[in-house]
Amino acid sequence: MAKKAENQQPSGLRNKKATHKYEILEKVECGIVLRGTEVKSLRTGSASLDEAFARIDGEEIWLIGFNIPPYKHGNVQNHEPTRPRKLLLHKREIRKLLPKVLQRGQTLVPLRVYFNERGLCKVTIALARGKTHGDKRESLKEKDQKREMDRAMRR
Repeated sequence: MAKKAENQQPSGLRNKKATHKYEILEKVECGIVLRGTEVKSLRTGSASLDEAFARIDGEEIWLIGFNIPPYKHGNVQNHEPTRPRKLLLHKREIRKLLPKVLQRGQTLVPLRVYFNERGLCKVTIALARGKTHGDKRESLKEKDQKREMDRAMRR
């Protein structure tokens, strides 16, 4: 049991702005194609999902704007930090997402990047609709009300 605690990976990388900017409609878990130094850099936890989005191109999904900085101990063959990365989904899942993405105002946003128990890198992407300024205010009000209720319940 003690060995597992020592080798435990960080919980992963989250896109905190996504839930504020977008209304999440549907979530999908998929794999991602990475090079060796990208995996090492991700394991250090120094990547950023802030400006990232996914695009369907034919029968493939690409993650664009996902910034993985170069590995510190890498060499000349280090990776490019913001290159497009292919996401791994079955064709039927991509075909199911395509008409939804083509609707006006809906997009694919990465929510989380993590390593599963087998050590494989996974990405959770969400079909999302952008919130208006009023929607953002409403969600902040609801969050504050919930926080106040939790405080009152603890007393």
